[in-house]
Amino acid sequence: MKQTTHPPDHRSERAPAAAAPPRDSGAGTRRRPPSAQWAAWAFLAPVTLYLVLFYAYPLYRNIDLSLRHYTVRSFVQGDAPFTGIENYLTVFDDPTFAPALLHTVVFTAVCLVFQYAIGLALAVFFHQNFRLSATLRALFLVPWLLPLIVSASTWSWMLNSDSGVVNAFLNAFGVGPVNWLTSPDWSLTSVIIANIWIGVPFNLVVLYSGLQSIPAGLYEAAALDGANAWQRFWRITVPLLRPVSAITLLLGLIYTLKVFDIIWIMTRGGPADSSTTFATWSYQLGFGNLLPAFGPGAAVGNLLVVAALVFGLIYVRAQRKQALS
Repeated sequence: MKQTTHPPDHRSERAPAAAAPPRDSGAGTRRRPPSAQWAAWAFLAPVTLYLVLFYAYPLYRNIDLSLRHYTVRSFVQGDAPFTGIENYLTVFDDPTFAPALLHTVVFTAVCLVFQYAIGLALAVFFHQNFRLSATLRALFLVPWLLPLIVSASTWSWMLNSDSGVVNAFLNAFGVGPVNWLTSPDWSLTSVIIANIWIGVPFNLVVLYSGLQSIPAGLYEAAALDGANAWQRFWRITVPLLRPVSAITLLLGLIYTLKVFDIIWIMTRGGPADSSTTFATWSYQLGFGNLLPAFGPGAAVGNLLVVAALVFGLIYVRAQRKQALS
């Protein structure tokens, strides 16, 4: 009997899996086309050139001035001898250093406190969105928009001992004339008042923008829970406005440290150096004498740069710590 042989049944066998397409090992690190790279460099070049020409190079020149003994001749010819930190030691030993440091600290601290406090109060006031709110906010920007020479000249006229409107106003209440600009007891106060008036609009604009970002629902929920206006301010406005407040104070600090125009136009740092700060002292050393001291003047300017840099680093560290927490 012949045995029948059946062909093998391949239907029960598994079909081989389809081969996966090769993976692109460089998909995650795909390089940009050359045209995109050139476009990126083209946009970056103007900013880099601006920073180098107007920040890096002047800072380098100022450091070089402070480390060499420059005269008018060597300043032109560029052959000043290297003296190291001698100019800084000269500045520290100068009898003007201690009063100028004290005036700089007082001027900066008082201006910052009052500019921020008044700016915050005005920002909260205008945040109510009442009638004429936008018009009044625009009027408050006038001191910020005026050239500093105009603002300082206006305050010099207002605080004039003989014909100023401030003394005329005080005289109406029986207060004798005050020598605002010519008395060592009042000169620093005069420039502080003028600088506060000029700096309030900046604080108002920035803090008002910060208030706009706070959801109105938070205040409504707090009011429903029985919180009064003062509690809503301290529990909602102040904490949520802290990042904006920090950058406002930092920018105000940097600006106030280098204020020169207002002080120089109103008092020229006098009388008897009673309103001299590091900014005006640096100018006096470098350009206010027949024999300019370029090195010590640059050294005083670098002290201001270091102070601003220290506070900037403190701000960056605080922001980084807050982000990590």
